[in-house]
Amino acid sequence: MTFKINILGCGSATPTLRRNPTSQVINVLERHFLIDCAEGTQLQMRKFGIKFQKINHIFISHLHGDHYLGLVGFVSTLHLLGRTKDLHIYGPEALGDIIFSQLKASSSYLSYHIEFHALTSKKSELIFEDNLVTVKTIPLKHRIYCNGFLIEEKKHPYRLDIKAIEENKIPIAWYHRLKKGEDYNENGIEIFNHDLTFPPYPSRSYAYCSDTAYLESIIPIIKGASLLYHEATFLEKHKERAKQTLHSTAKQAASIAKQAEVKQLILGHYSARYKNTEDFVTEASLVFKNTSAVDDGDEFNISF
Repeated sequence: MTFKINILGCGSATPTLRRNPTSQVINVLERHFLIDCAEGTQLQMRKFGIKFQKINHIFISHLHGDHYLGLVGFVSTLHLLGRTKDLHIYGPEALGDIIFSQLKASSSYLSYHIEFHALTSKKSELIFEDNLVTVKTIPLKHRIYCNGFLIEEKKHPYRLDIKAIEENKIPIAWYHRLKKGEDYNENGIEIFNHDLTFPPYPSRSYAYCSDTAYLESIIPIIKGASLLYHEATFLEKHKERAKQTLHSTAKQAASIAKQAEVKQLILGHYSARYKNTEDFVTEASLVFKNTSAVDDGDEFNISF
């Protein structure tokens, strides 16, 4: 039951030879989501073995170039690869105009349909849902309209205790009802659900927060997340620069993680001025111990 995050780019506005700007691919139960699509995203996908055609949903946080300027190129490449399946893109309202005007200006016609979902709300909202997974926005505080994204599994079914089921001669027709938590009740025989099943696996979640100033209003939204990615553009010694640009420091990201009681914090979106990430982990770990700093190509698997 896969829940994996692939970091394609962890830098900020200025790409470096070591760090591409922001992009991530999330595989949750074989739903493949692309979050942000900076320049170089396609090359990073090739480099790290991400299959283009598996991406059916793209979420763009905001319209600064280091988060979306690779999108039209990616859209065009999908056409060249013969895509026919619909592609869903979620992002700020103006993004739709940008995509379709660029395609029109180059007389480009796609072999598939783009379903664009404009994000305008300043409150958290559900923007994707199927039978197993939901995606909600996390309103952030930046120089322009910006959202993070919370990807969550829905509640898992109860797990059948096959030994107990066979001992009690429970008919197969009851299996789906037991998975939903019902007690067995047939022909005058009553058996509690917990005597025939194991508890469900806990639901896992991933919270993506970039770019943003320190913002405590996101804490209730991301409360208890299995994994939190929070931007840490600056170290604390440059906190005034973070304040001016509406970004966060590593220490501030750690404070959010601690208050939200998340399981693990990963930091990214570093300013190009920093050559290594060790200082980010050192600074954040003083506040929240289970902290890592990401690099391009890193994978994080969320387990039960």
